[in-house]
Amino acid sequence: MSYITTNNLYINVEGKKIAYRELGKGKSKIPLVLLIHLAATLDQWDPKLLDLVAEKEHIIVLDLPVVGDSQGKVAATIPEMAKQAITIIKTLGYSKINLLGLSMGGFIAQEIVRIESLLVNRLILAGTGPRGGLEIDEVTRKTFQYMLKSGLEGVDPKRYIFYPHDEKGRLEAEKVLGRMGERKSTNADKAMKVSGFLTQLKAIKHWGKAPEDDMSFITQPTLIVNGDKDMQVPTENSYVMHEKIKNSQLIIYESSGHGAIFQNAEEFSKALLAFLSE
Repeated sequence: MSYITTNNLYINVEGKKIAYRELGKGKSKIPLVLLIHLAATLDQWDPKLLDLVAEKEHIIVLDLPVVGDSQGKVAATIPEMAKQAITIIKTLGYSKINLLGLSMGGFIAQEIVRIESLLVNRLILAGTGPRGGLEIDEVTRKTFQYMLKSGLEGVDPKRYIFYPHDEKGRLEAEKVLGRMGERKSTNADKAMKVSGFLTQLKAIKHWGKAPEDDMSFITQPTLIVNGDKDMQVPTENSYVMHEKIKNSQLIIYESSGHGAIFQNAEEFSKALLAFLSE
């Protein structure tokens, strides 16, 4: 089965319905849990990337409360989002996971490790940065700037948020967004509510303005991935995290932006599978 045809599953967490999807179940003892970016639902994962990884790994993707088809309340802070994710993971029955966080999902992943380090076996931080990192408190301004630009041009905001603004970036964006667009409406997730999106933006701004983190609490093997032209969460943050996290590896893809793991799906899937099998 391909991710593009995978339906939502549901679990009751503290009296609320939480949506998630699974792919490649039973292919690895420790599941790989994926946390998505700002304003995104289960439909914003690149199906090509997930299909490649699911050939060998058990993947679980989550909608946190009031994201997509999940019920509940959007948490007001990144640490509170992390607590929500921990509760969902444990309710699913897991005491040990590998964890990949993309952009805001990477912020949440860091806080999960801070709160409950033993839950995470291996950590992957993609297109993200440390608490108090460079320009993370500018995500709101940049997001609205790119939304305006894309609106004037009649294109998906992810065109400018996730991919370089040159011609090559346009072509790469069309490829990835085209793959995501293949999902039929009959098995699509619900769109993110505006109120939830604004709450997430406030949480990111607060996290970006917090004291700079030394990241010494992260002792797991960690893979840090980004593009060399990430304008949403500047690439410099990836180098900073690599320097601060002792047991870390760094991959920077050339001519790639915030969505480097989608833009380089084949190369990244190989690197990810190798990292998880070490």
